[in-house]
Amino acid sequence: MARQSPQRPDSDEPEVDDSAASGTAAESDEVDRALWAELRIDPVEIALPAGTGYTLRAYRPARELTPTDVEERDQDDPFLARRQVVAEEDDDEVVILDEEVAQEFAESDREERNAREDSGDDAEASSTESTDDAGDEEVPVFLSHKGRLLLFKTTESLVSFVRSGAPNDLSQLDSWGELSERVEPSDVTPLDEDTYELDLVVENLRGGHDAWDSALLIEAGEVARDLSYALRVPAVLDMLSAGSSLDDLDEALRAAASGGIGGFRGRRRLKKIGAQTASLGWRTIVGKISAVVDWRD
Repeated sequence: MARQSPQRPDSDEPEVDDSAASGTAAESDEVDRALWAELRIDPVEIALPAGTGYTLRAYRPARELTPTDVEERDQDDPFLARRQVVAEEDDDEVVILDEEVAQEFAESDREERNAREDSGDDAEASSTESTDDAGDEEVPVFLSHKGRLLLFKTTESLVSFVRSGAPNDLSQLDSWGELSERVEPSDVTPLDEDTYELDLVVENLRGGHDAWDSALLIEAGEVARDLSYALRVPAVLDMLSAGSSLDDLDEALRAAASGGIGGFRGRRRLKKIGAQTASLGWRTIVGKISAVVDWRD
């Protein structure tokens, strides 16, 4: 129950209408969210092992976007795909080359797909013929530049960059100019569904099947796919592609979370997925994404 203020019969001050005040606050929140809805750009928060940062993401038809240029990124770091990832399993230190893990996943998945798909080549040819449909498909684009994701540690630094006119991949959007004029630090409040904790994924997977957090892992898969597509990281795209081992994990998690008979079958499928294999695969993914982040204060 709200505490009532003592009555002051002789006071000339007008009474404050609490309901009106709360209505104003709600209206303000609605206006702030309306900015993003109107411009079709959303603030995103991503947590990685190196820290947590803010960025922006939009979805547009593929034909309307120019992909980010990764040539300079790859020239700056020709050994990007060979960076080492160190994992500790059963108290023994195991050094894994992330490129080797990615290759292992890719080869295994290709063998499985070839074994169960008799018409794989025909499907690929059909997909190539459907260029018009692919051009209409909405794909992700992030606040990035030359193949690197721009992550800002504060909302103020993100807004300062947006207003600066500095080159980035979102500036090709027709709504970018208006965003740079209107956005304020207080507007950069990502929704829960646009907040991703990639820093927790590997540890969660290593905890075993009973500890797996479906929401955490499913959301991580969604943003990893978006990032690998937008930033052109083919190794990650391949590891998460349809029919891959980690895609099977994603599907099983979604089925388990759905409940009913499908949920029961999903849980049975999860029991067959190795926790160590899944955690090593995701460690590689997080490492590759982290390698293409440009942190901004």
